[in-house]
Amino acid sequence: MKLKRILYILGAMVAVVIIAGISAFYYVVYAPNVDLGGRESTLVFIPTGSSYEDVLEILTEEGIVSNIRTFSWLAEQKNYPARVMPGRYRIHAGKGNNSLINLLRSGEQEAVRLTFTNIRTKEQLSGILAVQLETDSVSVLQMLRDPDRFTAIGMDTLTGILLFIPDTYEVYWNIGVDGLLSRMQREYNAFWNEARRARAAEIGLSPVEVGILASIVQSETSKREENARIAGVYMNRLQRNIPLQADPTVIFATGDFTIRRVLNRHLAIDSPFNTYMYSGLPPGPITLPEPHVLDAVLNYENHDYLFFSAKPDFSGYHVFARTYREHLANARRYRQALNELNVFR
Repeated sequence: MKLKRILYILGAMVAVVIIAGISAFYYVVYAPNVDLGGRESTLVFIPTGSSYEDVLEILTEEGIVSNIRTFSWLAEQKNYPARVMPGRYRIHAGKGNNSLINLLRSGEQEAVRLTFTNIRTKEQLSGILAVQLETDSVSVLQMLRDPDRFTAIGMDTLTGILLFIPDTYEVYWNIGVDGLLSRMQREYNAFWNEARRARAAEIGLSPVEVGILASIVQSETSKREENARIAGVYMNRLQRNIPLQADPTVIFATGDFTIRRVLNRHLAIDSPFNTYMYSGLPPGPITLPEPHVLDAVLNYENHDYLFFSAKPDFSGYHVFARTYREHLANARRYRQALNELNVFR
């Protein structure tokens, strides 16, 4: 009887130890260890080149993990210190150590919806991209200024920016400048499919030239319904070797985008972007044209207008003219409207 009692007690003790071990294991591995203070989820950014110690510091400083010791113990058992993956991770509240470690070492990050519109310069584009991605603006700008990046695809440092067709793209936060440029080139080639390239050739322009002209058209009007008609004006002038005389190109040449009224002193600026001084298209775009404006140029309106001027009601629409005499009258009315509002620059 004594032996049976001893065995019973020993068995009970072993059972308690096993249950305690299982409970401890469950607590370390599966029990919730992510407390976000009431938030359902948060983003954690692990920079490229981060060490395991850097990850622990990030999780600690941002208050992601409640018990860093249990996280660290399991991370070492799962060999996470040797498999740190940089990226932008969506962490949900209530996650246990096991699922959190599996996510972080998998590299399955949440993509960034990369958006850029209304871009005039490389510097502006670099700044907007840097805000949304891991890379810094200096690295993006250096890439855009590097001629070796574009010569192989028939572009240069003035036209290479056209690869960045304004839209929203899903990319990884740590895509890097090389990956970003490759992605933009794929998107550019997808837009410039066989049909669009054939249409560009039909109207006598290359895709790059279409992009440059579209940048001028977009700068002239915010009214989508006018894009094809204004493109038709400029195509008429190009075909007749008449200088484009586009005010937005002059403003671009000055670098002062606050100008509301182009004056004679602006027209005297010696720049290849000054289309009053130099015939043909400027050497690069003056803004990044939207896809619908590119298509408006490809499908420009056939007419015999050679001039247009903003309407004096400041509606944003334009009045079109076939002769210089008509245009002078239209332009005079607009100048008078500017004078009445005391707009002299």
